Amino acid sequence: MSTTQSAFNYSNTQTHQTGGKKTVRKVLIKKGKGHKSVKYYKNGKLVSTVKRGLKPVEVAFIKIGKFIPGLFKDCPCNKTRKHIHH
Repeated sequence: MSTTQSAFNYSNTQTHQTGGKKTVRKVLIKKGKGHKSVKYYKNGKLVSTVKRGLKPVEVAFIKIGKFIPGLFKDCPCNKTRKHIHH
C-alpha cells in the first residue's frame, strides 16, 4: 500500500472574492501526505494565513474524489488587528 500512497500527488486552489475581501483555499498532497491552507486578503493585502496538515482519512477521501463537507472549518481567520492605530 505504501507504493500506491507514495505516488499520489494532488493540488487544488479555490479563490473567492467579494468586494475588497479575497479568500484563497488550497489543498496540496505530495507522496500521500499533504496540507490545507487558507489565505485571507483585505484590500489587496494579506491579512492572515492558516495552514493545517491533512488527516489520513481526508487524504483517502480526496484520492477517491469524494467531497468533504467542512474541510476548512478548522482554519478560521483571526480578525484581531496586528497594529493598533491611535
